[in-house]
Amino acid sequence: MSVNFASSRAEYAIDFGTANLRVIHRDDGVIFDEPSLCCLADGEWGPALVAAGLPASEMSERTPSGLRVRRPLKRGVLQDIGSATQLLRYAVPKVRRRHLFGTQRVIIGLPADATQAERRAMLTAAHDAGLNPLDLIPEPLAAAIGAGLAVREPKATMLVECGAGTTEVAVLSLGGICQTRALRGGGDELDQAIIDHLHFHHKLLVGRRSAERIKRALETAPASENGKCSLIEVKGRSLVSGLPTSLRIPSAEIAGVAGKHAQHIVDLVREVLGATTPELSDDIHTHGIFLTGGGAALPAIRAMIEAQTGLGVTLTDTPDQCVARGLLQILRGEQIN
Repeated sequence: MSVNFASSRAEYAIDFGTANLRVIHRDDGVIFDEPSLCCLADGEWGPALVAAGLPASEMSERTPSGLRVRRPLKRGVLQDIGSATQLLRYAVPKVRRRHLFGTQRVIIGLPADATQAERRAMLTAAHDAGLNPLDLIPEPLAAAIGAGLAVREPKATMLVECGAGTTEVAVLSLGGICQTRALRGGGDELDQAIIDHLHFHHKLLVGRRSAERIKRALETAPASENGKCSLIEVKGRSLVSGLPTSLRIPSAEIAGVAGKHAQHIVDLVREVLGATTPELSDDIHTHGIFLTGGGAALPAIRAMIEAQTGLGVTLTDTPDQCVARGLLQILRGEQIN
C-alpha cells in the first residue's frame, strides 16, 4: 500500500478519529478539533441533531430520556453513517465561516486495514455532508509523516499508532506499508477495563469521563520509590450505599489494569515482527519502534514493548497530533523524508 505524495488538489484534510474529529486546512493548519460525539433526540422523522462536538461532550452521561449521546465510530469502525454525516455537517459550517468556498475538496485519514465496506461508508458520510473526498490516506502513514520519520527511504520504520478505538502496528518503507496489523480496541478499551476494575474490586460505579481522567492521571503519575506510589482520587457512586463518594487508589493498582491492556499491544507488535522480512527486521533493530497516537503516553506500553522485544522505543513529540500533522504535510505537498 503506497500513497502518491505529489501536491494534492485537496484544500482540506479530515482526521476522523473515534475520540476526536479534526479538520485541517492547507494554509491554516488545524482549524477544527472537537470530540467525535453527537447528541440526538428521537423525533417523528428519525433522530434529530441536538448538539455535536464539545457541547455534546458536556452532555455525555447526563442526558434525560429521549436524548442520547453517541460516537459515530466504535473501535475505529464507522457504525452510524447518519451520525457521522451530522457531525461533519456540524463541522463544515464552522469551517465555512472562516473560509468562503464551494464544495470542499478533502482527503480523509482511515485505518490501514479498513475494509472496502468501511471505506465506502466513510465516503458516503463525507458526500452526504457536502464534501468532495479525493483520497483516503492510511493513518499509520500519515502519523509517520507527521512524526518526521523517513518513510520514503529504502529502510524500515516501525510505528505503533495508539488511538481511542484502534491500535495499529505498521512497518513502512519506500512510501508505503509493508506489514500492518490492527487491534480493534484502543484507549476506550482501557477506559472500560478501569470501569470494570473499580466496579468489581471497590464497588464503585464511574462513567467513561471519569475513567478517562484516571487514565490521564496515570500517564503523569510519578514512578514508585521505595515501594511507595502516588494515590489517584476517584469519584463515583458507591454500589453499597448508593451515594456519591470518593476513594484514593494507589496508582500501581491502576497501572496493573493498564499493563493487561498494554500486553495486547505487545502481542500485536510481536506478531508484526514475526511477519517482517529479515532486511526490514535489521532496520527495525537499528532504529527501534516509534509510538504515536493519543494513547501512546501510557508508560506501560513503552516499558513492556522494550522489555519483551529488546528493541528501543521512542515516544514521538505530541503523539496525539501526528496524524493531523502528516495530513497537513500531504495537503501542502511538502518534502516528505
